[in-house]
Amino acid sequence: MIENPTPATRAGLSRRHPLQPRALGRSGLMTLPLALGGNVFGWTVKGEDGFAVLDHFVGAGFSLIDTADVYPKWVPGNVGGESETLIGQWLKSRGRRDRVLLATKVGGEMAPGRKGLSAANIRQAVEDSLRRLQTDYIDLYQAHYDDPTAPLEETLGAFGELIAAGKVRAIGLSNHEPERFKAALETSRRLGLPRYETLQPLYNLYDREVFEQQFAPLCRAEEIGVINYYSLASGFLTGKYRTEQDVKASARARSNRKYMTERGFRILDALDTVARRLGATPAQIAIAWLIAQPDVTAPIASATSVQQVEQLVQAARLSLDEEALAILQDASAYGP
Repeated sequence: MIENPTPATRAGLSRRHPLQPRALGRSGLMTLPLALGGNVFGWTVKGEDGFAVLDHFVGAGFSLIDTADVYPKWVPGNVGGESETLIGQWLKSRGRRDRVLLATKVGGEMAPGRKGLSAANIRQAVEDSLRRLQTDYIDLYQAHYDDPTAPLEETLGAFGELIAAGKVRAIGLSNHEPERFKAALETSRRLGLPRYETLQPLYNLYDREVFEQQFAPLCRAEEIGVINYYSLASGFLTGKYRTEQDVKASARARSNRKYMTERGFRILDALDTVARRLGATPAQIAIAWLIAQPDVTAPIASATSVQQVEQLVQAARLSLDEEALAILQDASAYGP
């Protein structure tokens, strides 16, 4: 097993106020520690239901909404862009642009020949995203997937053009290997180009090792904001999936099944224990644990109803004490 945090470290985490605004890297942008995932818009949430989810999230004082140009292209009949379109319709209807931090992504395949991080694709993709989002600028524009065919200086140069034009305020990345992330940061320094201010990694109470061992030290040293995805491990950390029948009944059967291990069930038991003690749900405890981690800026979580948004809001307001953190850290400890 890895060494668990010392009592001093745990105590430090428990003292961190959960609703303190946090910086998105060195960009100057600040966010409360919760981001609303837009992957469900145009998929399991449409129309006025999506508007209600967004209304409740922003009405509760939160602002960071994360989506991507390809969301949710995987749904039969979709072509990509449906999530951005719904968010854009909501923005136009509500007029709340100044209360929202919009984060979207570029690089996924929108159509044959329309993917990657070449300057040409970035220039076209940003215009398409701005049109769908019905806005003049994107707060955080993220490289969705690494593109080894595009030189880093070309990609960062194109992002720099967008920042200079006022179309993008800051840039980030997701789904890159640590060495490519380091190379991008070095390229920015060497050529005086904008740098990636945020990282969007896989990170949750189960999926800890890769981020903590490979990315967290770099993010800490470079003051990189972290907005992690799969905060609830594809729903496993809600506690809804405890048997094979539960998994078979889920739309996320493949992603849920991999968590059904001895360690996975140990984590669920720990979440149950802490949830009972604090009068919360396992999902809320899993989110609160992420918010308590010193390297996390804002975990991303999606919601399909106002009730689910309220559950997330309450999770962001939870403050885990030293005992709760110790129980969760020990149950989720990972070995070689």
